[in-house]
Amino acid sequence: MAKELYNTPNLDELENGPWPSFVTGLKRLALDDHAGAGMVRDVLATLETSYVTKKGYWKGGTVGVIGYGGGVIPRFNELKDENGDYKFKEAAEFHTLRIQPPAGMHYTSDLLRNMCDTFVDNGGSGLIAFHGQSGDIMFQGATEETTQTIFNELNEIGFDMGGAGPAVRTGMSCVGAARCEMSNTNEQAALRTLVNAFLDDMHRPALPYKMKFKVSGCANDCMNSIERSDFATIGTWRDDIKINQDLWKAMVADKGMDYVVDNITSRCPTQCMKVESDTSLTIDNKNCVKCMHCLNVTSPLTHKYITKDMPTEAILATGDDKGVTICMGGKRTLKIGDLFGTVVVPFMKLETADDYEAIEELAGEVIDFFAENALEHERTGEMIERIGIVNFMEGIGLEVNPNMVDSPRYMSYVRMDKW
Repeated sequence: MAKELYNTPNLDELENGPWPSFVTGLKRLALDDHAGAGMVRDVLATLETSYVTKKGYWKGGTVGVIGYGGGVIPRFNELKDENGDYKFKEAAEFHTLRIQPPAGMHYTSDLLRNMCDTFVDNGGSGLIAFHGQSGDIMFQGATEETTQTIFNELNEIGFDMGGAGPAVRTGMSCVGAARCEMSNTNEQAALRTLVNAFLDDMHRPALPYKMKFKVSGCANDCMNSIERSDFATIGTWRDDIKINQDLWKAMVADKGMDYVVDNITSRCPTQCMKVESDTSLTIDNKNCVKCMHCLNVTSPLTHKYITKDMPTEAILATGDDKGVTICMGGKRTLKIGDLFGTVVVPFMKLETADDYEAIEELAGEVIDFFAENALEHERTGEMIERIGIVNFMEGIGLEVNPNMVDSPRYMSYVRMDKW
């Protein structure tokens, strides 16, 4: 039977208002009849103390599982009484296991139940996050004693430890062609290729800092690949956008020209779209930057205009010559601030075994160069800013493209020797 909760007036305030509160969820876990309930109860008490004293009471340490150098985020409680004993003993440890998700994040309800039961039945807190910013399934709230047991049983189900520390981190891919009509590549295959190739670099941290792979099937970038990963693989196409003129005209007739201009053509970043006098659409595909806006607006409208006489196509659709764009150097915060990835490979096919081998080799070159040349606690994007994109491209064996020039040189004194 779960014990009564501590008095937490500050946390109780967070339950007021119209929005769901994490405090309510933690209280429910603390009152449930399971082995980790006391841990959650004491975590709430620790957090209440932090709100009162305005201090944090969690510190890092070293906790792991056999055979792995990373994947567990250790958290030890520093809140003690005047005798040096833990004030809230059941929250003395609150470690997190990072577990890799399936590519595309596909689960069955039975699998999810099995994972939850495995965590709770082995003394876990019951607090699970799907998914952390790196893509991991976060099993939050385990002790040093239970960490190995929880991992062993999750491993039996078929899951492996994710990345933590200065290592290759857990990768992410969008649901892609399994669900989305915007998909331009096999996102899951691309992610599995990269993760499987560099699994040792994930489980045994040996890099200057973290390295992330992410795969999105189109420029909508549902995985935030360009903004949050060092090696972003973005699905794209290099031929023309496919237009179903019958469906387009039906949409114009129904929605009106003002709607089309206000919501589609005028919002094209390169103004490459034009509605002709007969309401047909022409696109200057050479100037199309594949921003996805026109496809996003028309895609949910397609079903309204399909009739027996019309094929079940989209009003606008991606082209047939599909592949990927590779961007490098994306990151959040720290040191020099947020960075978007820089395009280093404008287009490459990703269909055959040779194609996948090529992207694996490129990723290997990037990791090796990063390991040898990055400073401690420096991300790929920060390294590129420091040494220059030209030196980086030469180091990984790619040709420099003039389109990569961000701005003209403004300093007249330039070193021309080797970097």
